[in-house]
Amino acid sequence: MSIAKKLASQTAVYGVSSIVGRVLTYLLVPIYTGAFAAAEYGVVTGLYAYVSFLIVVFTYGMETTYFRFANRPGTDRRELYNRSLSLLLLSSVGLTLLLMALARPLLGLLDIGPGNERYAYWVALILGLDAVSVLPFARLRLENKARKFAAVKMAGIVLNVALNLFFIVLCPAVASGKWLPALGPLVARVYDPGLGVGYVFLANLVASAATLLLLARELLDFRFQFSWGPLRPMLKYAYPLMLMGLAGMVNETLDRILLPKWLPVGFYPGQSSLTAVGIYGACYKLSIFMSLVIQAFRYAAEPFFFSQSTEKNSPATFALVLKWFTLCCAVIFVVISLNLEDFGKFLRGAEYRQGLAVVPVLLLANLFLGVYYNLSVWFKLTDKTYYGTYIGAGGAVLTIALNFLLIPVLGYMGSAIATLACYFMMAVLCWRLGERHFPVPYPVGRLGLWLALAVGLVALGWWVPVAGWGPRHAWHVALSLAFVGALWLGEGRHLRRA
Repeated sequence: MSIAKKLASQTAVYGVSSIVGRVLTYLLVPIYTGAFAAAEYGVVTGLYAYVSFLIVVFTYGMETTYFRFANRPGTDRRELYNRSLSLLLLSSVGLTLLLMALARPLLGLLDIGPGNERYAYWVALILGLDAVSVLPFARLRLENKARKFAAVKMAGIVLNVALNLFFIVLCPAVASGKWLPALGPLVARVYDPGLGVGYVFLANLVASAATLLLLARELLDFRFQFSWGPLRPMLKYAYPLMLMGLAGMVNETLDRILLPKWLPVGFYPGQSSLTAVGIYGACYKLSIFMSLVIQAFRYAAEPFFFSQSTEKNSPATFALVLKWFTLCCAVIFVVISLNLEDFGKFLRGAEYRQGLAVVPVLLLANLFLGVYYNLSVWFKLTDKTYYGTYIGAGGAVLTIALNFLLIPVLGYMGSAIATLACYFMMAVLCWRLGERHFPVPYPVGRLGLWLALAVGLVALGWWVPVAGWGPRHAWHVALSLAFVGALWLGEGRHLRRA
């Protein structure tokens, strides 16, 4: 099997839990948008923006560091696992307690009133549990235990979805007498209608705890072993990755934090700032299809890149991987952007569909984020992870600056444009620096032409008015097929040899 096909196979195996699981989670979006007002959903969106940011602090680059040191000659992998997990366990307990102590100030940043501190407590526990599970999952990937990895991931996600459906759909229907009135006494004992969006966090907490229990074998096999000496070189490698991750989370989530603060009052008539955040957050979910591919790819690619680093033809392999990754993402960008009218039906509330125009921008932004993840292999393999910090910090500065300039003028479209500009800049900068320190023959010009064609077809589909759902739908499908056909004519022969 060729290198490209091997990586594609690993991506499919390791990514199946991510793809299927995220699709299941995505199906909760119409549930949330139907059950909660946009302002309530804005609380979920805003608080999970902090979760995405804080999980980087809780894990501080130890997953990638574990892969890097595990692939070094002469490494005792069992000892490395024990030391790494010991450090992560201690830090997770400390950070969880600290976050719980800061519950009230954190909620104040989101303008959530007093009495809701339990949301922050549950979020802190979710972060702690998820952080501890990072290294057991990494060990499964390192040992090629793909089936267990996928099974545990899927079990946690299915439980989370099931609990959401139980508390947000079934319990209210039973309590109102609409469904299964015989279950009324049971529901009355376990369901509190006043908790509302809190059930989103509670379901996540239970699922995170269950996931950790399913990793019991990897945890019981662990022996606490703490020593600063061997950990110092690991932390030296890891802390720039943490800073890079923090900057990345600034780029990925800060727009939903800044939007309610910098959006002028009355920008969207009749809507509060939290309503705007809820609409933007719900539409952001439609870019999940691109995120799914990126996440699945990262599960397989990180250990793959490290294992290939000593091979003579590794630069050519990395170039081939970037090429096919980018082209696959370009197809996703075109198909979803041109058929957004259909995908937008997942947002049940009409107010949420007001923001659909941001989706193509966010899809393209995530495409460039995936390209950046591919290109970042050079500073991870050369142990120059501090370059990732510089690039991420530059992206964070650009994100803040553009959100400050564009939100008052364009609203949440300004946030989407800022995200696209940030990820594009990071990808270009990473490529230019990589050319100097770890040259790889990436087909930049050819990929640039394909992306230009993709953007052009999407713009054509959006800007050329076609009356009637049927003709408009046919026009968009025709443009999608035109792009796929052009790719097949231009790259099909290379795919058969890949």
